[in-house]
Amino acid sequence: MLYASLTAAEKRANFRAELATGKLLRIPGAFNPLSARLIERKGFDGVYISGAVLSADLGLPDIGLTTLTEVAGRSQQIARMTNLPALVDADTGFGEPMNVARTVQTLEDAGVAGLHIEDQVNPKRCGHLDGKQVVDEDTVVKRIRAAVDGRRDPNLLIMARTDIRAIDGLQASIDRAKALVDAGADAIFPEAMRDLSEFEAVRAAIDVPVLANMTEFGKSELFTTQQLTDVGVNIVIYPVSLLRLAMGAAERGLDTITEHGSLTPMLGEMQHRADLYELLDYSSYNAFDDNIFNFQVTK
Repeated sequence: MLYASLTAAEKRANFRAELATGKLLRIPGAFNPLSARLIERKGFDGVYISGAVLSADLGLPDIGLTTLTEVAGRSQQIARMTNLPALVDADTGFGEPMNVARTVQTLEDAGVAGLHIEDQVNPKRCGHLDGKQVVDEDTVVKRIRAAVDGRRDPNLLIMARTDIRAIDGLQASIDRAKALVDAGADAIFPEAMRDLSEFEAVRAAIDVPVLANMTEFGKSELFTTQQLTDVGVNIVIYPVSLLRLAMGAAERGLDTITEHGSLTPMLGEMQHRADLYELLDYSSYNAFDDNIFNFQVTK
């Protein structure tokens, strides 16, 4: 009922423990708190909070227009609704090194288990679009050092994302990943890898967990969880997938109203009211206070 039964500290410790097992952690993107609860219900290992999804939810492109306040607010809403660890996209850290440290502490207060900070310049672009630019190594190293110094809970995972592959090639991505690990990054997110061999090369070069971004319609092929496991990837995210599915269904629904005059043809594709009530745990609220919540949940 209400929020998660685990504290943020417990979720961070659990996230670290799961990463230490070496198994591939599957982390779909939650576009709102309810979808985070569904991700947990379906047995996944964590929830991802995507900057691209937050931007799109606000009707904005993913070019660095969102603020720390907006990201922290949505992160808190999502993280508190699930016992799963939440990993959030912190873009470039929202400013210079001191701003990065503040970003880390603000997101830590929001209850996330981990965050990643990237090496793009501002204004940033979606990682799978052309025309990206990255900062020099010294600048991004300072960002990661500031993030590590800023955290108060040592279990908060500080991940470094590098977009340099699309600009200077695979070797540059490997070299930067090594520098970011040396700066204190707990994990590496090499963006827009072209094939499995590139993930395998990054994996062989560093001794911290590696994340694969399986976003649709991007630069990377959509590899299976078994393929990613076979090359040693530790985390896979599906950042925008649920939003794309939901928006696709919404568009088809609106077209159905236009064509048929009602949504009767689509009832079989909808989440039933009873399933929604179960996901929301209505019965626990009813048991908590029968004097207020005195309704019956019907099938």
